[in-house]
Amino acid sequence: MLAETRESDEAVRDRIKREINDATVALLGMPADDIVLAPPHTVLKTSSGKIRRAASREFYERGGQAAKPAPVWMQFARLTWAGVLPQLRRSLRATGGLVYALYVGFIFFACALPAWFAVALLRNPRRTRPVMRLVSRVLLRLAGIPLKVEGAEQIPRTPCVLAINHGSYLDGVALIAALPADFPYAFVAKRELKDHFVSRVFLNGIGVIFVERFDARQGVEDVDQVAQALAGGRNPSIFPEGTFDRRPGLRIFRNGAFVIAAKAGVPVVPVALRGLRSILRGDDFFPHRGAASVWFGAPVVPAGTEWADAIALRDKVRAEMLKHCGEPDLAA
Repeated sequence: MLAETRESDEAVRDRIKREINDATVALLGMPADDIVLAPPHTVLKTSSGKIRRAASREFYERGGQAAKPAPVWMQFARLTWAGVLPQLRRSLRATGGLVYALYVGFIFFACALPAWFAVALLRNPRRTRPVMRLVSRVLLRLAGIPLKVEGAEQIPRTPCVLAINHGSYLDGVALIAALPADFPYAFVAKRELKDHFVSRVFLNGIGVIFVERFDARQGVEDVDQVAQALAGGRNPSIFPEGTFDRRPGLRIFRNGAFVIAAKAGVPVVPVALRGLRSILRGDDFFPHRGAASVWFGAPVVPAGTEWADAIALRDKVRAEMLKHCGEPDLAA
């Protein structure tokens, strides 16, 4: 017990100790181990008036000898460093993030240019798919993005439709890297991408199917086009949400992919991508460090060929994707 007093008379000091001891017994039910009466301003406090218990205990352990105060310049240096350190840490993190983003940008263009020329020369999707798989894996590895793949063995070797959640511009890269080398996928993309020479040559070369609006009730021709690709041995790989932004969550699904699968009598494989939205957000081309995963679920077989069967198929696939994408349900 450490208490301050100006009293110097030993008799009075003994009385003060007895009174402190009596108060301690009354409050705690046991006497104090030791009572130290120290001069005023001995009990160390913070600038706000709170007792510095650890420092006061150190004072007691030194036998009541006050520590020699640090020089003023040292105290000032400590206060300055305490204020600068958090800012320095934030600046280092920001600088590290910028350096990483520039590095990933360099890696992307270093991989994209030869990939584009290879696709432009090969043209046939059967020949470009192995190239794109290799490039995608090299890009993720050099960017320091670990990719975990689960359930790839569940992808059927017979015709099917892949339904994938959409959260980032990196979704296609991760999916191509995760798919088996011999799987004949065919991405479905918006028709506006055909307006630009660079994207048109590249996407045609990897076998992308262009649609105006992928909805059975508003784009029957587009649905038929994708169905023809399925009949021709290509497996449509579709983002049924249609779009994405930086907001996490699984959006409402459009129906086209499930109408096609129901009419053709082929299963839909739910695919859940996770982590990519955080690495490259929808309205940002500034990549961040992170890990990604691709989960392939068990194929979901349609119960029939009618509209109601397609809706039931859609709901089952969406429920499976919601369990594994790690994001909230925006349709709830």
